[in-house]
Amino acid sequence: MNRTLRLRQELHAAVRLAAPVVLVQIGLMLMGVVDAVMLGHLSKEALAAGALGNISTVVLLIFGGGVLAALDPLVAQAHGAGEKEAVAAHLQRGIVLALTLALPIGLLFWNVRPLLHLADQPVVIAGDAAGYARASIWGLPAYFLFIAFRQTMQAMSVVRPTAVAIVAGNLTNVVCNWLLIYGNLGLPALGVRGSALATSFSRWAMLVWFLWAARAQIAVYWRGFTEEAFDLARHRRLLRIGVPIGLHQAGEILFFATLALLVGRMGVVALAGHQIAINMASLSFMVPLGIGGAAATRVGNAIGRGDMPGARRAAAVCLALGGGTMLAFALLFAAAPAALGRIYTRDPEVIAMVTLLLPIAAAFQVFDGIQTVGGGILRGAADTTFPAVLAVLGFWVLGLPAGLFLAYRTHLGAAGLWWGMTVGLAAVSLLLVGRIAQRFRAGIERV
Repeated sequence: MNRTLRLRQELHAAVRLAAPVVLVQIGLMLMGVVDAVMLGHLSKEALAAGALGNISTVVLLIFGGGVLAALDPLVAQAHGAGEKEAVAAHLQRGIVLALTLALPIGLLFWNVRPLLHLADQPVVIAGDAAGYARASIWGLPAYFLFIAFRQTMQAMSVVRPTAVAIVAGNLTNVVCNWLLIYGNLGLPALGVRGSALATSFSRWAMLVWFLWAARAQIAVYWRGFTEEAFDLARHRRLLRIGVPIGLHQAGEILFFATLALLVGRMGVVALAGHQIAINMASLSFMVPLGIGGAAATRVGNAIGRGDMPGARRAAAVCLALGGGTMLAFALLFAAAPAALGRIYTRDPEVIAMVTLLLPIAAAFQVFDGIQTVGGGILRGAADTTFPAVLAVLGFWVLGLPAGLFLAYRTHLGAAGLWWGMTVGLAAVSLLLVGRIAQRFRAGIERV
């Protein structure tokens, strides 16, 4: 079989897996988009408070989800090797870890008001933002359990149950937002806190529908808890792989959150505009994030069956897919920033801020796509520590200082912070591609 045919077959397989994963990621992101749109039509203060509440919680949510993403290489490689009992054991430990993560993170969400005051956020929205964080606690167990089950099934190329769950979650979110934000059908109008409660309800709906839709596949691997679920040595291995993933992903999100906090100090209009622009950039980010998940599965499966040429093909094809799709989003953001901003708000000052920031988002889209897919490729190879180090260096040592310099020394304001973000993303993406080239040159041992 010639090389071109193999690449074509890999492209077909990668797209077939990546397409539903991308739709799932977009579905997850749409919950945030719906929240932002519905709060934006309530008031710009509600939009900014919801953004600040989300910023206060998202870093730890992403960290916990990243830790559970250790199931990607473990399950993918075990599945590629045909070891059903190993997959079952990984699922058990994933469930235990998911429930364990929910408790400390919930305690940290109980009162984020001192953190917001320390970050010098506007007093007018800090109370609502803290209420948002507290109301989100109720959905934490469902959120982490959903990730544990989703990552396990996705690593075996089973994605349909997740799609069913996402549809159910989005419908639940829309209805609950309409009821709880605005106080329809006689319910109290809870505003920003109602949006967080709606998100919590939607997470439970997602978990329930996922378990129902995947009941046949789960039954193959689930026979209740065994000693494997509580094996400390294997949990340590899970954490050795997962904690760097969590730090990598949370470090990136914390970088974005820090930028948002800095923009928040520039006023409500600046923060609202930033939230809309970053919301759209985050929506486009779901595409390479889904491709990265597919890359982790394809690469992990190939390594599990001892097929390094297949792993290399999967890496190359997925990198091209990620960069190409983000180029299309870059063109959209550059061409119609004002029109996109009007989807969220009619406030002319906020739309002007969106028009300033979205073209900068266009500049970093391709870099963002490459670094995200690159992280997925290395995750499939269980190479997670080095990418975490790269993220720290690229975002915090290079990107943030560059953004601060441009924002305050050259008086670019929020735009300067966004250009610093572009510098950080470019550095991380180029270094990750170099790491992939170095690691995949030789054979990679299965975990």
